[in-house]
Amino acid sequence: MSTDTASAPASPASSAAATPIRFETNPDAYRHWRLSFDGPVARLSMKVDETAGLRPGYVLKLNSYDLGVDIELADAVRRLRFEHPEVRVLVLDSAIPGIFCAGANINMLGQSAHGFKVNFCKFTNETRLYLEDMSAECGVHTVASLAGTCAGGGYELALACDEILLQDDGNTAVSLPEVPLLGVLPGTGGLTRVVDKRKVRRDLADLFSTLAEGIKGKRAERWNLVDKAIPSSRFLAAVEEHAKSLAGGEGPRGRKTGEAGVVLAPLGGTYTSTGVKHKYVTLEIEDRVATIVVRGPDAPPPADAAAARADANGLWLLRVARELDDVLLDLRFNRVEVGTLVVRTEGDAAQVLAHDAFVLQHADQDWFIFETLMAWKRALKRLDLTARSAFALIEPGSCFAGSLYELAVSADRAYMLDDPDRPNSVQLDAMNRGPLPMSNGLTRLATRFLGDEEALAAAYANDGPYDGPAAEEAGLVTLAPDDIDYEDEVRIAIEERASLSPDALTGMEANLRFAGPETLETKIFGRLSAWQNWIFIRPNATGTSGALTLYGRPERPVFDWRRT
Repeated sequence: MSTDTASAPASPASSAAATPIRFETNPDAYRHWRLSFDGPVARLSMKVDETAGLRPGYVLKLNSYDLGVDIELADAVRRLRFEHPEVRVLVLDSAIPGIFCAGANINMLGQSAHGFKVNFCKFTNETRLYLEDMSAECGVHTVASLAGTCAGGGYELALACDEILLQDDGNTAVSLPEVPLLGVLPGTGGLTRVVDKRKVRRDLADLFSTLAEGIKGKRAERWNLVDKAIPSSRFLAAVEEHAKSLAGGEGPRGRKTGEAGVVLAPLGGTYTSTGVKHKYVTLEIEDRVATIVVRGPDAPPPADAAAARADANGLWLLRVARELDDVLLDLRFNRVEVGTLVVRTEGDAAQVLAHDAFVLQHADQDWFIFETLMAWKRALKRLDLTARSAFALIEPGSCFAGSLYELAVSADRAYMLDDPDRPNSVQLDAMNRGPLPMSNGLTRLATRFLGDEEALAAAYANDGPYDGPAAEEAGLVTLAPDDIDYEDEVRIAIEERASLSPDALTGMEANLRFAGPETLETKIFGRLSAWQNWIFIRPNATGTSGALTLYGRPERPVFDWRRT
């Protein structure tokens, strides 16, 4: 890595001058989590080092968390999926007696810039969805073991688990106290998961969400806020017995007890003030426009799944997924002035399609190849949810084919050069027909052609290649200007986009990117993009006399009582 990279995350950057945040870590560097294994049962215990916040000015008391805590959590989930295929059950608990988790650190939120607060909530949501995906995709059952206070973001972490077991000791309670105490919303999908996932009755959810002290014991169980309230005398034994009872049998796609995982090596990227350079993904910044270049594979796919595992960190699609994920997070937190992304690809489309065919051939039978496919799905979702305008530029030398065509259809617009003297094409394959759904549960093509079944069927039936006019006619690109108009049209489009209100664009893009059915994911991010984004800048929350600003002080908040 270059000298300006950090081995651990630094501070919540609110300007280019702030210390950049890095998103790679490893278990040896964890300050806040303890990961242990007992055969097929893994235990992830929260023990936040209160002195190890990302920046000075707050103390992480009572297992409260900041972005650094969640970066470690995301890394732990990733390593469980890739490095420990033997695991069938994950128990989340606390290593601090009397407290599970007090939620996001309030002083950290109070002193953070608005954009950081929103991106922090977005990252923690994505991490909890990753935890839920581990259950849905890998068959790893997750159990939250609550012995002590579980408030706000702590309860939201528990809500991301399949089951919540609560110690019935007269003290342990679950709560979402953000509305009565802070004047904001549970920002990590709490309200959505309470009613949509746990199916808590609306009236009970209303009462629960305004009780700062929360709900305890059997009442929490009756209201379905937890799955079971267990007396203190047998709580720990009951959790252990339950975890072992869930741990039998093989996991999906060949996950076997005793099988070795693959160790994820550091990416080794170079980070500078003008961009990021990885092996296959680079980021270059000029003014408020960032260009992301994704390069296709430089070699054919491995001979078989065993060969892929033997060189796991060299497998092209996995490497690209990890690199793109890192670049997008760097953009969100460290490049706050960037408003427009230009997405390009370089390479041999035939090689991309060959790697796609290899992954799809083995994904159903081999857990590692499946996890590689899911890593690419996750990186694409991160792009979908990044609050930046994205234009894909399809030009000679591009390889927008199959898995990389998803970048073009994820973008808000795609421009394709039509120049007969310099051939250029886009191509589809099975990657575009199902395995990489968006947050709405649809493929990007199905979302693009919502309501036009004929166009969708035609796209699914014809892999191409398509030249510019054919791609525009099929609806696979936005425009395909000829070589006389292309450069001017693209330049004007980028300049115009950069001149528009970033607030209006964020709202517009969030509305347009997820056409179709509403899901738990789209509700979470829609409410975060709209309601929480708005609430975070209202004086009732973050003004000089707002509830979040004054939390922990003797003064009472002063509210503007007018409803909008």
